[in-house]
Amino acid sequence: MAEERELQIHPIMQESMQHNARIVSNIRALTASLFGVAAGTLGLESFPGFLFYLFGTLIISLLIYAFRAEGKPNMYFYKPLADLWMGDLFGGLMSFVLTWTLFYGLVKA
Repeated sequence: MAEERELQIHPIMQESMQHNARIVSNIRALTASLFGVAAGTLGLESFPGFLFYLFGTLIISLLIYAFRAEGKPNMYFYKPLADLWMGDLFGGLMSFVLTWTLFYGLVKA
């Protein structure tokens, strides 16, 4: 009942939520490729490379939380945990692995 009252007071705009999710997805896709370039250039292999990606993704989530969501993710995301912290975690992984292996091969060649 309290959630229904909250939604009546502060209605959710579907277009705004979709826009916010799209912006976060774009940021994650771009930074995943940049993390892949960095991991390949640093010559990281196997587990340290994936830890580098997870650590970088966590930092990006913290930056989005602090600067884009202004510390109030409930105002910008319907499900903050899923949309902000865990959203597109594995979607950017393929871009990361692709650029990681490319730059690793270029550096080691």
